[in-house]
Amino acid sequence: MRWWNQFPSSLRFIASTRLLASLGTGGVIYFTALVFKQLAFSATEIGTGFAAAAITGSIARILSGKLVDKTEDCLSPVIWAASVAILADITLLRGYSFNSYLLGQLLLGTAAGLYWPAIEVAVPISCKTYPSNKGFALVRSADALGISLGALMGTTFAWLNILRAIYIFDTFCMFLLLLLMRKNRSLIGRKADKLMTLRENSLASYEPREDHTKWIKPLIPILVISLISTLIFSLLQSALPIDLRNGSLDRLALDNRWTGGIIAIQLFLLVIFQWPLGEWLSRRTTGFGLKLSLSLLACGSLLIGFSGFSSNGWLIVLLAQIPIALGLAAFLPTATESIIQQTPANKRGIGMALFSQCFAISAIIAPIAGGRLLDSQGNGVLLWTITAIACCLAIPLETTNKKD
Repeated sequence: MRWWNQFPSSLRFIASTRLLASLGTGGVIYFTALVFKQLAFSATEIGTGFAAAAITGSIARILSGKLVDKTEDCLSPVIWAASVAILADITLLRGYSFNSYLLGQLLLGTAAGLYWPAIEVAVPISCKTYPSNKGFALVRSADALGISLGALMGTTFAWLNILRAIYIFDTFCMFLLLLLMRKNRSLIGRKADKLMTLRENSLASYEPREDHTKWIKPLIPILVISLISTLIFSLLQSALPIDLRNGSLDRLALDNRWTGGIIAIQLFLLVIFQWPLGEWLSRRTTGFGLKLSLSLLACGSLLIGFSGFSSNGWLIVLLAQIPIALGLAAFLPTATESIIQQTPANKRGIGMALFSQCFAISAIIAPIAGGRLLDSQGNGVLLWTITAIACCLAIPLETTNKKD
């Protein structure tokens, strides 16, 4: 409790909100593919649903980011997102056809698009005078804890053969989130820009009236790195469960219970690593953190690809979860803080929307490309090798040496 109370009450509220949101989402993100795999959907069909969600999410992200900048209100989009997520859960719970699956995914994408830019901008606002890089480490830890516990619930439902219960659990969490927002919304007022200006530093040098795109240029390398990193993040959600379920060259196929167990282990490791690694990286440059993240993700991807050549490959996949969890733990708070550092205060809503678009674009490309590679190759060796190479090629792009 003493550790928790060191943070501002507004930051604790945002962290609690994100914990609750990710708690319900964890099972939906990682087990929706398995739910519809049971209905004999192909990897391409499942990937198409994820891609459709990403398209609506991409549009919703831009709208959410512009709304936050215009209204100075970063909590209303979160409330709308929770409401849309409930509709998505009901649709997927009752869906057995491809059209129902597609509609549910479109609604999920819209909910995610509304949620992310707003909830990310809320972090530096809620930090007040507390260092925002440590604030991001805290909320990412909350995300990781929630998603891991949600995935653990999904694994439990899989063992009980009631996998569709993930949608009931997510609906319950969204209702709790709405109640939490109603009770504590006053902690984050509408005049959020007054708090944001307290944290202005070198960003004051920007002159948006002279060049409205000047602030975007420093973000380009960060966005490219984020796009590659989020491609892997999306593949872990959409392609890895199917790859494990199908088996590989010599690696035996795993059933839903063992597949869910491996995913739960990855997320459990992310919870363990997120706060200590994020806090350690907060004392170093964002460039160092991003390069470390890419290196770890490349290592994990290579191990997953190599696992296909062993009859005991599931053990190698299990080992790969360590560098993958470390890589994700390094990437999430570092990339977000880097965007905040490089973006003027009056553009942070749209800046976070651009960052969130990396997740959206990845969610369009990764499920379709990954699904087609899995269907055509019959294994994921080529897929994971390509992702490892992409990570290695992205490492020289990061030249940022800023530290909060």
